[in-house]
Amino acid sequence: MQPPSRFSASAAQMPVAFDRHEMSQILSVYGRMVAAGEWRDYGISNLRDMAVFSIFRRTAEHPIYRVEKHPRLRSRQGMYSVIGLDGRILKRGHDLRAVLRVLERKLIRAVSPD
Repeated sequence: MQPPSRFSASAAQMPVAFDRHEMSQILSVYGRMVAAGEWRDYGISNLRDMAVFSIFRRTAEHPIYRVEKHPRLRSRQGMYSVIGLDGRILKRGHDLRAVLRVLERKLIRAVSPD
């Protein structure tokens, strides 16, 4: 006999999405980079097992960064990650704001050249 599930059958089929607070944090960094002239476009994908916010330098290119949310990794490495153009994980963790700091470092370099 199986234990009762906490989720209904329809909830199991719902795609993963960023909530309003998460989108606010992501769009805050994105807006600063657009103002600096570094980024120009974005795309959002809500898939069955993850949500992806893709960042583009120009439209119709491959994304230069992807912010991903994997709820099944919540108890392991953390459900948030930033992935670079080459597929490397630049930062992963449980706190979205801390994970997004890797992109804010790029903003500092973009605004103040040395």
